[in-house]
Amino acid sequence: MGVALEQFFIFVGLLVCLVYLVKWVRFSRYIFRHFWKVLPKSFLKSMGPWAVITGAGDGIGKAYSFELARRGLNVVLISRTLKKLQAAATEIECTTGSSVKIIQADFTKDNIYEYIREKLKGLEIGILVNNVGMLPNLLPSHFLDTPDEIQVIRFLLAPSVGKVCDTNCVWGCCKWANLMEPWLPLWGNVIHCNITSVVKMTQLILKHMESRQKGLILNISSGVALFPWPLYSMYSASKAFVCTFSKALQAEYKRKGVIIQVLTPYAVSTPMTKHLHTNMVTKTADEFVQESLNYVTIGDETCGCLTHELLRSFLSLVPSWVLYSSAFQKKYMEYLKHNSNIK
Repeated sequence: MGVALEQFFIFVGLLVCLVYLVKWVRFSRYIFRHFWKVLPKSFLKSMGPWAVITGAGDGIGKAYSFELARRGLNVVLISRTLKKLQAAATEIECTTGSSVKIIQADFTKDNIYEYIREKLKGLEIGILVNNVGMLPNLLPSHFLDTPDEIQVIRFLLAPSVGKVCDTNCVWGCCKWANLMEPWLPLWGNVIHCNITSVVKMTQLILKHMESRQKGLILNISSGVALFPWPLYSMYSASKAFVCTFSKALQAEYKRKGVIIQVLTPYAVSTPMTKHLHTNMVTKTADEFVQESLNYVTIGDETCGCLTHELLRSFLSLVPSWVLYSSAFQKKYMEYLKHNSNIK
């Protein structure tokens, strides 16, 4: 009995050592790629001449647009705000010399994808960045405390005001009477923007990547998707879908030459996060994007930067009851209020 018990503990000890060895190998790969860029400069361009970025008007999407253009790709920017798209396109063309196309589309709607497909027709797309997303509220809140509807003035999203649109208009704003749609359901918007957009854009572009036997799809999720995150329940769940969907697709299409990777960053300073103050953990969008592109061949999931990988490992060691406690949530709320531009 004593010998069997001893062998059991030896086995458990070896298993623990193996687990930590695997973790160390994973971190050593991140450390190596963080300091020594091993990805060939031509790798991204070899996927194809065009990259498509959703949510490209600002934040992480805009940063991907600029960085991919700097690395020699032509870019298609998709977002709902035409002025932001035009400004970004002009700046990219002037600073990088790459060709830029813009597509105005509102991803909180589900009737835009045929329009996008037509606009993308004829382009050899090598990279897709599914970045568009929405966070209902930066400050933590209980599910029932979040309003089910948000007030939106429809004409802010429409391509014209007080005019009759053409027959191909995807905005549903053909008459003055239709320009005002004052109430849109919040949770439906979150689902369309965070989930439907990833599925539909992947469906549009993956089939062409499969036929060419190459391509790269980067799906931007979030660190709050890695385990249930109370007070961000809907956002956390929608981003968890992106993780599961991405990793399943990579298993399906890896042998066909297509790389599908999900990124799960924590704090990145963007308009969506109310411009959180940057520090060693909170990255600017440009910093995050530049580092994340070093890891596109590291596996089907990455936090996108070394410090976020370290944070992920630390949080995995913290008991869930600590993260779910009211004391922790209170401290987190105070941190957000103190380190962002929330008024």
